[in-house]
Amino acid sequence: MAEHANTNPVVRLADLELIQRGPDQPSTRFGAALNSFGTRLGMGDLGLMYVTVEPGKRAFPFHNHLGNDEAFVILEGSGIYRFGEGEHPVQAGDVCLAPKGGPDTAHQLINTGSDTLRYVGISTSHDPDIAEYPDSGKFAAIGIAPGPSFMQAHLLHLGKREDGRGYWDGEDLG
Repeated sequence: MAEHANTNPVVRLADLELIQRGPDQPSTRFGAALNSFGTRLGMGDLGLMYVTVEPGKRAFPFHNHLGNDEAFVILEGSGIYRFGEGEHPVQAGDVCLAPKGGPDTAHQLINTGSDTLRYVGISTSHDPDIAEYPDSGKFAAIGIAPGPSFMQAHLLHLGKREDGRGYWDGEDLG
């Protein structure tokens, strides 16, 4: 039997220490409290994240992944699930799917209700990954991400396509 980081196979969401995440400056649109616990507890390539979002906010920008699939299980509250060009009302008991792909699979949960939105995000944890942000035109290249925040990844580049360089730029062409 393989050894795991956590020998207790039960995670009580109410007991998780939540970490505040959001922009470095005050925001009326973004902010969440969360705990990423899947790989840390020995789940290998399965990411699990418990997320709470207050009314009027969203945890993350509208984005899609080129390397990872995600799903979100709504536990409490209600909101809107942006997916591609559509918006879908969600409530407790709903499961939102976000397969890997281009901007047509971009996704974002927005708490439009009056109570805290609580959900569990489930994802593959393939590393490296590329995320695109259609609202802002950015992308993130992420390599060797350490766990709950890809912002500390070994290789992280946030940019826009027009910032790119040519394949041979900077090479000694002899």
